[in-house]
Amino acid sequence: MSTAPAPSTQADRDTGQMVIMDPATGEQVGSLPIAGPEEAHRALAAARTAAADWAATSPAERGQLLHRAAQALEDAAEELAELNRRETGKPLQDSLGGVQAGAATLRQYAELGPVHRGHSLCGDQLATNYTVSEPRGVALLLTPWNDPVAVAAGLIGAALVTGNTVVHKPSERCPQVGARLGELLEPIFAPGVFSTVLGDAATGRVLSEAGQAQVIAHVGSSATGARLAEVAAATSAHLIRENGGNDPLLVDAGVDPQWAAEQAALGCFANAGQICTSVERIYVHRDIAAEFCRALTEQARQRNASGDFQPLVDAAHREGVHEQVRQALASGAVAAEGGMLPEGPGAHYPATVLLQCASGMRVMDEETFGPIAPVEVVDDFEQGLAKARAGRYGLAASVLTADIAHLQQAVAGLPVGTVKVNAVFGGAPGGAAEPRGDSGAGFGYGPELLDEFTLTKVVHVSAPERRTP
Repeated sequence: MSTAPAPSTQADRDTGQMVIMDPATGEQVGSLPIAGPEEAHRALAAARTAAADWAATSPAERGQLLHRAAQALEDAAEELAELNRRETGKPLQDSLGGVQAGAATLRQYAELGPVHRGHSLCGDQLATNYTVSEPRGVALLLTPWNDPVAVAAGLIGAALVTGNTVVHKPSERCPQVGARLGELLEPIFAPGVFSTVLGDAATGRVLSEAGQAQVIAHVGSSATGARLAEVAAATSAHLIRENGGNDPLLVDAGVDPQWAAEQAALGCFANAGQICTSVERIYVHRDIAAEFCRALTEQARQRNASGDFQPLVDAAHREGVHEQVRQALASGAVAAEGGMLPEGPGAHYPATVLLQCASGMRVMDEETFGPIAPVEVVDDFEQGLAKARAGRYGLAASVLTADIAHLQQAVAGLPVGTVKVNAVFGGAPGGAAEPRGDSGAGFGYGPELLDEFTLTKVVHVSAPERRTP
């Protein structure tokens, strides 16, 4: 997730309002109140009060309620998608796909929860150890703006089906989506089981520092993740976090340059580069570099020529992206396409291809979270792999290769949670990953997320000594 600061117009503490601007037009599309400390503490108190009864509810019943929640999302999918489009600039069809993915994830956890099981181990013929999974308690969920329904639904579903009560704070960049999500889901559950608190970063600090949550799940910037790690250490909360990434793409010799460029363009430009696992830096083998760079530049040029490219989430984020581009150009990079702020309203930014990039440029070393394709040419696969390994992030990496030995080298050598081979996006439903370094810790989705939201209790049972008659 982006480390760019939230714009001051989004959350105004003087008026107590979050002002929502359409990033495509710059026009105001609404405002919502920022929750004060009292409201935040009330939500946490209600979640604590409801925790025991919800934990005692059978997993099957919890799953049935999650199916109802999924249906509520499906029924309101077009409304949620339109709110998402207006608040973040995400195209309507992509927004709709995110809502549908969220509903599917709720149904997935509705089915997985009742079969979440422990293990057993026999000590001897008359003694057995077995494990029982128990909910941690109150779960505080802090979710992002770039895919607000899908990401929130995954965390909500896993937390609730395992018996935790939930307090959800959506991003201040999409508060209308978060508020509507709460209106749809809260009535399905008993009071206090699920609640929504709207607010900015200060609201998140109040919620996390209150010491009332037994588990905190955060998807967002690495800076916020690092602060939450300190909070979790002080409050003994279990922390799950998926944070920033600087995901590399290795393009090996022996692959078709046109196909590789299409993959790179998809990885760099989809959703204007605002995907947690977007391609952020490219290392291409010298043997195919010229053809690859020409094809990638053409891919960006075609996107820009349409004049209908997606805006970034807001002007403040666009300025952060452009500052990285400016720094790269000042340090010797060459803009083969894009790289200039477009005229007109909104927070649009063109698909940009930067050639002659090198380590030390922020666009290569830090997360950009924008439609930027920075390219460095390498002499061989081993040099590219060494460069891809560098840095403080460890979210994901992509490799395009026809060489099985290079594939195995990449899988073994890349210190990331996910390695994607010959496809920059995709993966099986229910897949899971564990980010590393500044990209986070813990499983953020998949069946393993159920384990993150539970504690394991070991039970030892032996046969008693019976009284002799």
